[in-house]
Amino acid sequence: MDKGGPTPTRNRKFACGFKNTRFVNPLSLSLSLYTQHVYTSPCPLSPLSGRQTAAQHHRLSLSPPPPPPSRLPLRPPNPDRRRRHRLKILALDAAQPFDYETRISDRLHKSTKLKIAVIGFGNFGQFLAKTLIRQGHTVLAHSRSDYSDDAANLGATFFSNADDLCEEHPEVILLCTSIISTEKVLRSLPLQRLKRSTLFVDVLSVKEFPKSLFMQILPVDFDILCTHPMFGPESGKNGWNGLTFVYDKARIGDEESRVLRCQRFLDVFAKEGCRMVEMSCAEHDRYAAGSQFITHTMGRVLEKLRLESTPVNTKGYETLLNLVENTASDSFDLYYGLFMYNKNAMEQLERLDLAFESLKKELFGHLHDVLRKQLFGKAEGLEILEERPVLSKLPPNGAALPPPSDSVGAQNN
Repeated sequence: MDKGGPTPTRNRKFACGFKNTRFVNPLSLSLSLYTQHVYTSPCPLSPLSGRQTAAQHHRLSLSPPPPPPSRLPLRPPNPDRRRRHRLKILALDAAQPFDYETRISDRLHKSTKLKIAVIGFGNFGQFLAKTLIRQGHTVLAHSRSDYSDDAANLGATFFSNADDLCEEHPEVILLCTSIISTEKVLRSLPLQRLKRSTLFVDVLSVKEFPKSLFMQILPVDFDILCTHPMFGPESGKNGWNGLTFVYDKARIGDEESRVLRCQRFLDVFAKEGCRMVEMSCAEHDRYAAGSQFITHTMGRVLEKLRLESTPVNTKGYETLLNLVENTASDSFDLYYGLFMYNKNAMEQLERLDLAFESLKKELFGHLHDVLRKQLFGKAEGLEILEERPVLSKLPPNGAALPPPSDSVGAQNN
């Protein structure tokens, strides 16, 4: 065969249209097969036609390919697989979870919800935590006793160590401790681990005492909100609608974020239908001594009588039984705190004692008149009844009380 002649017929089916090839190089074999596979495989992304790919292959290749081996080194692509892969990418691309609307919604949710740490996760702390969690707020709990199971059931996170809780940087510290243990608990908190503008809130039944304590212990950068829900687990078990919530913004920063944070906390109770009353701590203690302390005192006195339900209960008697039940369910520490940490409580206790003595004097006076009537006759008894002086009323709250001896002497004269 002439060296410059055409390719023999038996090799033409392997030449793929290439001419003037004289030998087969083993290194060019793989390149030729790979080049032929790339430029002749149907690909939807390639703009070249069959003739163009053959011509381009002719320009790149220098030797004719040998007979194809039994197994190709590369598996030809599957158009169906490529189509499925492309559709999968398009589907993922069309369903991005972090789109603009979702981010705006998440940001709005976070701006209206608070991270609240409940210190003292006893009966009252859990009572408040239920509503906080139901409204979507994040609740962290800490207490001397282990309430981890109760916290998990409510959806809160319990921390047995106060340092670990403060490192979570809650926005609000809600003190639900007893009155007599508030100072000890407050001094045990690692305040240095909190943010400088953290909001401290108390729910004690007295207000001047915690306000003074907060002002004394907390740094000046911390906000202070003194509150008193005038209800508890028993009176608020059927909802808070119409129940009174008293608060005093003792120290709230001027920044808009701190003002809004305080308002979001107050909205927790406003959304439940509470009657929101803003008043000073001193004014609250003056009113509370004449209402709450007297209520607890009468409930404790009636408890000592061991009142029981009877088949002929009246509405008034059932009210007294309910009063005993509501007050007896609270700890004695609460009642002691109402007396010890409210300077107006002693005055109310003296007034109660004076009122009871006056009532007994009035009863015994009527009994004395009846006995004299029976002994000395009708005329004398009527004369005595007309001349008997009427007992004077007690002075109003805040006025000085007369000594018991003076009041008794005035009544006997």
